[in-house]
Amino acid sequence: MRTVGIVIFDDVEVLDLCGPFEVFSVARADGDDSDEQPLFEVLTIAEHHAVVRCVGGLQVQPQAVLADHPPLDIVIVPGGIGTRKLLGNQQLLQWIAGQHRTTEVTASVCTGALLLAEAGLLDGRRATTHWSVTDWMRSRYTQVEVLENTRFVDEGKILTSAGISAGIDMSLHLVSRLHGPQVARWTARRMEYDHWPVQAAS
Repeated sequence: MRTVGIVIFDDVEVLDLCGPFEVFSVARADGDDSDEQPLFEVLTIAEHHAVVRCVGGLQVQPQAVLADHPPLDIVIVPGGIGTRKLLGNQQLLQWIAGQHRTTEVTASVCTGALLLAEAGLLDGRRATTHWSVTDWMRSRYTQVEVLENTRFVDEGKILTSAGISAGIDMSLHLVSRLHGPQVARWTARRMEYDHWPVQAAS
């Protein structure tokens, strides 16, 4: 079982967080409709133990903090208007970079890509983000090839997705990559998500 850590912070976009959380928490072997053998353990990780207030007012209690969490196989950094305030947060940026050295996959949803770029993880790579900030990201991070009009980009150890709902597509793609397309299709069916499969940018 792989452990997925999803970073949360004030003004995180709800579906950026909850879309991937749902995919990985629902994923089961093809045809398994039980809760007995999940393929992933999923937890939310924040800088502090305090309740996080998401965009729209949803409140989430973190399950772990940056300084104290189990070993992670996958890290997902969601977006939201709160990412702007975090671009200068060296503790978080160093944590992201440090986790990337040991995890199997680092991924972002929406403007979470800005944090990966700020941490230097996207230099020399292709990436995507929410359509509204592609130009800004391209001008700020000139070493990153920012793609538009694509749901997600798979660069091997790093994946980035476009805004909000695109994080579901990226997460299903990652399930497919790790456990096969049948498992991803079964996960999408359990979620009643009719927009799968979606191809990564080529």
